[in-house]
Amino acid sequence: MNSILTSLWSKRSVVLGGLGTPIIVLAALGMVILPMPTLLLDILFTFNIALALVVLLVSIYTKRPLDFAAFPTVLLIATLLRLALNVASTRVVLLEGHEGGDAAGNVIEAFGSVVIGGNLAVGLIVFIILMIINFVVITKGAGRISEVSARFTLDAMPGKQMAIDADLNAGLINQEEARLRRQEVTMEADFYGSMDGASKFVKGDAIAGIMILFINIIGGFVIGMVQYDLPFSQAAEIYTLLTIGDGLVAQIPSLLLSIAAAITVTRENTSADMGSRMLGQMFYDPKALMITAGILLVMGIVPGMPHLAFLTLGGIAAGGAYWQLYRLKNKEETALAIKENGGITNEGPAEVKELGWDDVRSVDTIGLEVGYRLIPLVDKAQGGQLLDRIKGVRKKLSQQMGFLIPPVHIRDNLDLAPNNYSISLMGVTCGHADIYHDKDMAINPGQVFGPIDGVTGIDPAFGLEAVWIEEAQREQAQALGYTVVDTATVVATHLSQILSNHAAQLLGHEEAQNLLDMLAKKHPKLVEGLIPEILSLSTVVKVLQSLLNENVAIRDIRSIVQTLVDYGPRSQDAEVLTAACRISLKRMIVQEIIGNEPEIPVITLSSELEQILHKSIQAGGADGAGIEPGLAERIQNSLIEASQQQELLGQPAVLLTSGVLRGTLARFVKNTIPSLHILSYQEIPDDKQIKIISSIGQ
Repeated sequence: MNSILTSLWSKRSVVLGGLGTPIIVLAALGMVILPMPTLLLDILFTFNIALALVVLLVSIYTKRPLDFAAFPTVLLIATLLRLALNVASTRVVLLEGHEGGDAAGNVIEAFGSVVIGGNLAVGLIVFIILMIINFVVITKGAGRISEVSARFTLDAMPGKQMAIDADLNAGLINQEEARLRRQEVTMEADFYGSMDGASKFVKGDAIAGIMILFINIIGGFVIGMVQYDLPFSQAAEIYTLLTIGDGLVAQIPSLLLSIAAAITVTRENTSADMGSRMLGQMFYDPKALMITAGILLVMGIVPGMPHLAFLTLGGIAAGGAYWQLYRLKNKEETALAIKENGGITNEGPAEVKELGWDDVRSVDTIGLEVGYRLIPLVDKAQGGQLLDRIKGVRKKLSQQMGFLIPPVHIRDNLDLAPNNYSISLMGVTCGHADIYHDKDMAINPGQVFGPIDGVTGIDPAFGLEAVWIEEAQREQAQALGYTVVDTATVVATHLSQILSNHAAQLLGHEEAQNLLDMLAKKHPKLVEGLIPEILSLSTVVKVLQSLLNENVAIRDIRSIVQTLVDYGPRSQDAEVLTAACRISLKRMIVQEIIGNEPEIPVITLSSELEQILHKSIQAGGADGAGIEPGLAERIQNSLIEASQQQELLGQPAVLLTSGVLRGTLARFVKNTIPSLHILSYQEIPDDKQIKIISSIGQ
């Protein structure tokens, strides 16, 4: 029963919530057409002011502009409501104004009296100044920012999409996160486009307020003196009071909404509290406060100046500068202590203990060492995101390769340059680079629309030209066509590339045994006779490493073990077993290359060239040492040219050859042409067609 009542109440809330906007629109139309009592007019004016205050506070406390994506629609509805109230109040002022100041309602009379302050001329001037501030300063500036933001946001969309694809390919995000980020990019473009249009409503509302002011005053004078025979002074007093009160009641919400729009469009699209961000950026450097304090104190001692005000504020600024200097000094001393103690602080001299085997440090399977300036990247207390990114890389590669990627051991190294990091496998450095933890990397994907200021560099993962830029330049760089990534993404992508290229080194006996143990839980009969009756664990490891070395994932461990069980009694040669496993995995291998396409574009060798290579292998061994150097160079150049032509066509480069030559040619082109896939005739699935695009040696 309770669940039924809850469901009914939930449906009722949804229905009532959906009726809010239509009711406000219909009420606005009713106010334009039908006369309204002054009490209801007072209530609606108060509601209008309250609505503007709520919108202003929401825009201030919202973390990001997109969190208030309904703002353009709210702005339109609030403007429509305010204009409808203007029409309704104008009707009341012109019809009932001759009866006195309270004839149009208490709210209009109260606001008019407060602003006028007993002087009609002063009140009129103050009101006009408020309207000029709203129209010339706030509305015009917000409109210009909205226009520029909308243009740059739309121009930056391709770069942002490329950044999402890069993160997805690097394993930093999954498909769901990529979908959400693409949706956010689309929402951002829609939001700033809507804000560009909504700013025109605010501008038009300000212009309408000025015109309504003069229409009401002139119309009131004419009606008061012609229809009701009021003297000029009395008509001027009554209708000026009512007109200014009416305009002020409408213009205060308009001014609040204009400020809210300006705050929204001037904020960065980052999740941060506006107040904390402003204070942190304005007063982080104590030099500004010190100079300000000096100027105020000097002005405070000048004869004739208000000493109390200037000296008080100068003392406050000096105190703030001193506090900032003290805080920064403590921070630097702490960082220096950490540096001198090898990244670990201590409060006293450590006791010297006798050395033992525990003091002998073993080699890390995967190591990441960072300079001391890069410590914020791995320190979550300082907002570091690198640890989470590395977990994402390990997860994606583990799912892609088919075995668990070992943990990455991260440590700081004072022997490295402050901005340098180093990635090592089995204690051997495989990659290193200089980066800036407080900047973003703008990568040139090959075509950009102009240069951008920053520190030039090279993308460590792919060797592309790049520029290190400030975070505030991100949108400008994306608009120019750069792919912008943060520092944690740069390191994670580099790590992902190194682990992918050296996956065979990461799989050892323990990992292979864990794979077999997991398979035994589901297929115990398949595994129980493999080791050691048929093959040794070392042979199985060599086969798995050979597959990984040829960029073949071992996710389908069941098919691999089944092939080893079938072929193991015939041969103990790891290369022969690897070839047999590749044939059993041919559908997966081909799918990784061409997807679900029914046709495979291939490069072949001429029959004469294949015969020459067969004889060379028989004479010099399977490592290809017997191939004449000149012939090897010509083959390599021809394969490079054919591969480049395929890349220009957007198709994979596949070399199809005999099973005897496949392994030799795969080793031959692995480092020189990594994008070339080597397949044997036996590795083509039955449901795939072959399309020969070129032949080498003819």
